[in-house]
Amino acid sequence: MPRPRILVVNPNSNEAVTRGLAEALNPLAFADGPLVECRTLPEGPHGIESQADIEAVTLPLRRFVEREAAAAYVIACYSDPGLHVCREGTAAPVFGIAECGVLTALARADSFGVIAIANRSIRRHYRYLRQMGLTERLAGERPLDMSVAETASGEGTLARMIEVGRALRDADGAGAIVMGCAGMARHRRPLEEALGVPVIDPTQAAVAMAIGAVALA
Repeated sequence: MPRPRILVVNPNSNEAVTRGLAEALNPLAFADGPLVECRTLPEGPHGIESQADIEAVTLPLRRFVEREAAAAYVIACYSDPGLHVCREGTAAPVFGIAECGVLTALARADSFGVIAIANRSIRRHYRYLRQMGLTERLAGERPLDMSVAETASGEGTLARMIEVGRALRDADGAGAIVMGCAGMARHRRPLEEALGVPVIDPTQAAVAMAIGAVALA
């Protein structure tokens, strides 16, 4: 029988982000497990950095889920665009990386901090946490003040992430750090080594949950 497939969808059209996701997910690939496949949404903007960008990819994501059969889906954008409308469009489980990343952080520490790509993302993320009822566990969120493309391939990204992560750890008291953009995926391990606290790549967290859901289905 064919192996069940988990589709990880990058809602922006930046292939560098998709390649970074695939590399970060290699540790979750094993011979007898589900096939994890990373895909790019061609209709998406180069980076999802505003509410308008989120709204623009919602229905294209729904159409993707409807036409691409899979055992589970992961929406690999920290704003979880289209999460609920995609869940309406399929009987398979659909995971949003922000939701999964935060829940994983809460399993590792009493409070968590988030590294955002830009200051304007923070209000949007906070609104989502309020809807989830988790604002009391948020130690803080601080921005890199970079674009999605810069976090994926720009020089100096890791150094800036370490700087922001230390502020979240030392000034805000975060016991775990969530990387608030899928484009940060390749920096998780060196960031955790530098900070000495758990660092959560939300895409890895979501795919780990998806593998569990598929294996137990």
